[in-house]
Amino acid sequence: MPPFRIGILQNNPVFLDKERNTSHCLRQMSRRKADLWVLPEFFATGYAFENAGQAHAAAESVPGGPTTRALASFAKKRGCAIVAGLPEKSGRLYYNTAVCVTPQGVKRYRKAHLFGREKEFFSPGNTPFFCFSHKGVKIGALICFDWVFPEACRTLALKGAQVVAVPANLILPWGPYVMRARSIENRVFTALCNRCGREGSLRYIGSSQVAGADGSVLLKAPRRVEFCGVAAIKPEQALDKRLTRYNNLFGDRRTDLYRL
Repeated sequence: MPPFRIGILQNNPVFLDKERNTSHCLRQMSRRKADLWVLPEFFATGYAFENAGQAHAAAESVPGGPTTRALASFAKKRGCAIVAGLPEKSGRLYYNTAVCVTPQGVKRYRKAHLFGREKEFFSPGNTPFFCFSHKGVKIGALICFDWVFPEACRTLALKGAQVVAVPANLILPWGPYVMRARSIENRVFTALCNRCGREGSLRYIGSSQVAGADGSVLLKAPRRVEFCGVAAIKPEQALDKRLTRYNNLFGDRRTDLYRL
């Protein structure tokens, strides 16, 4: 299997200026070549909504909204996949959503574990954890606070994910460390893409990263400034769950004991 290139784009969006933020990200992405791009949670709108009305006004339909259409056009022209976070409007409900875009189409993952005031603005996600394929590589998506729950990443790994993409707006310091642990315990590559900068009282920690299936850091962004970088991985490494000659991380699971 040839190397698979994962790009992360850590941006500092102008609050609620979707067109400007989207154009800025696409310009940065066009200067590099990647098979998969991961962008932050709410990369085009910013995050610190003052109230539900403001959050809902920023939301758009998927896949018909302008942000998803722009990403889909880029993916088709460049032959890449994109995982990016945005607020989604679906009928009378609103979700914190990651669009999973390939040249063949768009899927959506709705955030399962809402954080803080997100619970005032959005409904809990109702999409099962799933994988999609691009260039023969199986990719799963989580969003930000999902990192706290090991069941989420494990579910994707059991479904065959080789790469887990995580759009984020992290303000707590532990996410990058824990995602390395998720890589180790599941033998998967993880691509955590955070934003940087400040909105209101929130300061985002940056520190986006790509972690190897052994938990090693393959690519790391700084804390306070924008960053666009690409790491080449060997995705077949995520298919080998052996830890030692005696141990297989999935084969050694004791599902007979994992119950209440």
